[in-house]
Amino acid sequence: MNAPEVSQRPWSGFALVGFAYVIAHVVAFAVVQATAGLHPLVVVAIADTAATITVFVFSRSFDNTSVYDPYWSVAPASIAAWLALGPGSANGLTLRQGVVLTLIALYAARLTFNWARGWAGLGHEDWRYVEVRRKTGRLYWLASFWGLHFMPTVMVFLGCLPLHAALVTGPLGFGALDVVAGGVTLAAIVIETVADEQLRTFRRTAAPGAICDVGLWAWSRHPNYFGEISFWAGLLLFGLAAGAPGWSAAGLVAMVGLFVGASIPLAERRSLARRPHFAEHQRRISMLVPWFPRKAE
Repeated sequence: MNAPEVSQRPWSGFALVGFAYVIAHVVAFAVVQATAGLHPLVVVAIADTAATITVFVFSRSFDNTSVYDPYWSVAPASIAAWLALGPGSANGLTLRQGVVLTLIALYAARLTFNWARGWAGLGHEDWRYVEVRRKTGRLYWLASFWGLHFMPTVMVFLGCLPLHAALVTGPLGFGALDVVAGGVTLAAIVIETVADEQLRTFRRTAAPGAICDVGLWAWSRHPNYFGEISFWAGLLLFGLAAGAPGWSAAGLVAMVGLFVGASIPLAERRSLARRPHFAEHQRRISMLVPWFPRKAE
């Protein structure tokens, strides 16, 4: 399949990606209607898969896996809204529902905005996808579907498991653990926001090979990932506060595995190859959880 010729101007790319996500939501809504009566999490899983396949079709059409990038931030908001306002929800929003929906909307808006202002258009593809393309050759689009589309969708779905209790079925009322959950989730969003802004500011003037070690980055090599994991931990706390079963923690476990086992090692291998002093930086600065830096030798 040959990619259609598209303008490289970002605004046209935004329009095309926006159209892809509108169609994905239409497909997901049709699936929701067709699966009415099934368990809400089963409905979400099927609709989520259908939406992912739809976005993949657009990714393949434009020959650019980065079309999928906004899915990570858009999907939680859509899932949460349907769980809270769809069939099986209580009449009117409860305090917990209102807090959870607000925080997820804030998370989605922040992450989508961060993606949008750094996106160069359909002519640009994330370096990680370029590397996968180089390694897989003709099998790239098979690898892209399973590894770069479907797998992240599964991760987000697992991360949203606690929302079923928090937004639909939780037998326990709003309590102290909800306050803790709200604090953790909001702090996570703030950490991600600050870390991303500090990195963006650093990159404007950084010399080639320079290492970001300012602000939060002086305490953690990946404070943005720490904030991301903390966000999903906050959602789990909301679920537990509502009485969610223990298996709801599967999402947080999966997120930790994804970032610690895949995303961080991949980024650090790239930094070791591109930044001469990164090995010393690794020795001094905590990998994930912000902590006091070790003294330089």
